[in-house]
Amino acid sequence: MNKFIAKNKRELVVALATLAMAAIFTIMNPAFVTWNNILTVLQQMVLNGILAVGIMFTIITGGIDLSIGCTYAITGICVAWCTVHGVNPFLAILIGIIIGLILGAFNGFLVTGMKLQPFIATLGTMSLYRGIAYVVTGGIPVTNVPDSYRNIFNGKMVFGLRYYILVMVIVFVIGYIILAKTRTGAYLYAVGGNEEAAKLSGVNVVKTKYIAYIVCGICAAVAGMVMLASLGSAEATAGNGYETNAIAAAAIGGTRMAGGRGTAFGTFIGALMLAVLKVGMVVINVDSFWQYVVTGLIIIIASYFEFMQADIAAFMARKSNK
Repeated sequence: MNKFIAKNKRELVVALATLAMAAIFTIMNPAFVTWNNILTVLQQMVLNGILAVGIMFTIITGGIDLSIGCTYAITGICVAWCTVHGVNPFLAILIGIIIGLILGAFNGFLVTGMKLQPFIATLGTMSLYRGIAYVVTGGIPVTNVPDSYRNIFNGKMVFGLRYYILVMVIVFVIGYIILAKTRTGAYLYAVGGNEEAAKLSGVNVVKTKYIAYIVCGICAAVAGMVMLASLGSAEATAGNGYETNAIAAAAIGGTRMAGGRGTAFGTFIGALMLAVLKVGMVVINVDSFWQYVVTGLIIIIASYFEFMQADIAAFMARKSNK
């Protein structure tokens, strides 16, 4: 237990802050702790949580993916078109995953093959992918998605829980296994921590970055398919601005924006905190516009916390050496 606490101090601090926030909302409005509201919190964090796992992988390598919202939209549109035209729902899901893989791999190619800065590369593909979504649909939503597809993600299990919550949990578990239990995870951290040192140690940096962007693309695709099942329609504007919340969830959960640090557990807590915050502000009747203000402040504070940790660690090291 002590080892777990020492290893996850940052994440546990965020978890405690989330519990404190929930307690404050409950005091202000006891309806916050009703089961229906707890379900709303879980449902609120699903899309952001899945997207945050993907973008966490790219941030760990020292990169970023600003195109996840557009990948989300394109996947939803393509899968919607397939299901509406009679394609087997499970085959349509496979097609959606492949689309996410291809779009993620293209981002990886721009970053590794074309040597573009990740911010610039994915800023370009953000516009490119969004444009493709508009061209394909003509700005007209794809509607009437059949229930045979929607029930795969949107069907109810027990106590009102829907399958897409289970999908989110599976995505987090897979993210945890890759990062904590595989050699690929160690390579991702090594590349983000010091790319030159990783290269000299024999790490295939190009392959590792490709994996990060492919995982990000697949996560965006999964989120897009969950959205499609929930709404029953897809449109080119879907996912607009979602990258902000995904980055916020990862940063709040302890993913270092410079790379080299981040965990699936921390990102889960970060996504949960944002969901609690957003639902809580609705419950206490705070104007939704303030959510953007609070989210921005939390990103700034979470990022600055990294510097505070470094300063504290340096201070303690100097004190122990005296």
